[in-house]
Amino acid sequence: MGNNLKEIRKKIVSVQNTQKTTRAMKLVSTSKLKKAEEMARQSRLYAEKLNEVFDDLIAKLKARGLNSINSKYFLKSNEHSVGVIDIIVITSDKGLCGGFNAATIKEAMRLRRYYQDKGIKVRIRGVGRKGIAYFTFNNIEVLDKAIGLSSMPDYNKSTQFIRNVLEDFLSGKTDEIIVLHNGFKNMLTQELKSRKIIPFDLNDCEEVKKDDFILIEPDDEEDKVLEELAEKYFEYNMYYALIDSLAAEHSARMQAMDAATNNAGELVKSLTVSYNKARQEAITTELVEINAGVEAMK
Repeated sequence: MGNNLKEIRKKIVSVQNTQKTTRAMKLVSTSKLKKAEEMARQSRLYAEKLNEVFDDLIAKLKARGLNSINSKYFLKSNEHSVGVIDIIVITSDKGLCGGFNAATIKEAMRLRRYYQDKGIKVRIRGVGRKGIAYFTFNNIEVLDKAIGLSSMPDYNKSTQFIRNVLEDFLSGKTDEIIVLHNGFKNMLTQELKSRKIIPFDLNDCEEVKKDDFILIEPDDEEDKVLEELAEKYFEYNMYYALIDSLAAEHSARMQAMDAATNNAGELVKSLTVSYNKARQEAITTELVEINAGVEAMK
């Protein structure tokens, strides 16, 4: 009985130590989430303004006719032959964040099967250790591997990554590029975001009033401005996806550690009850033995 009490005490101490660790990790994730959330907010404002300028310029050129736009980045009609699709899958470099990575990987596999069933070749480009490890373990080729970029988004490294993808698109090695990541919605919720960033579909561009058009001088450089702006648009959308994913990762980890802390607390309570019962049984057994001994001595 004494050994049983010692084992239960060891378990209680072990769970309490784990609880301290998970509580500390929750506090760390909460602090990091606030910073990442603020970074995402500022980046979102820049991205929205960039998108406004981009849409405005496209609308101006579209008003002249689609044939006035000469760039491989833009899709002029629905007759677009797709043979190869690149999916950029963004996951975290670290675990202990609940189903954050599992949801992203599951969606990536669904998209992969969906396009393969249509006879389209799918190439995976991985950002984040967890996703890369999964695809490698399942013998799925990962064309590009970026480790450390999702946990510490860097604009220059992000730009280099997306430029390699753009080169394959411009050279005709791939026909479409999709960015997939688990994004930040609020402190308690993450949402999967899958977006085709290349080519840009001109048919989705909303009509803009003529008075709202931005002015570009001289007119003969509009194509050049559009090309440069398109590259900036793709580069920054990639960077923003990394920041958005990081904020969602900290949110998911904060929730996971909070749940782990609560579960540890419940387990300590359960073990404490078991310990008290075992201790009571031990005391009762000792009293019975003492009484039996006294009776035997009479």
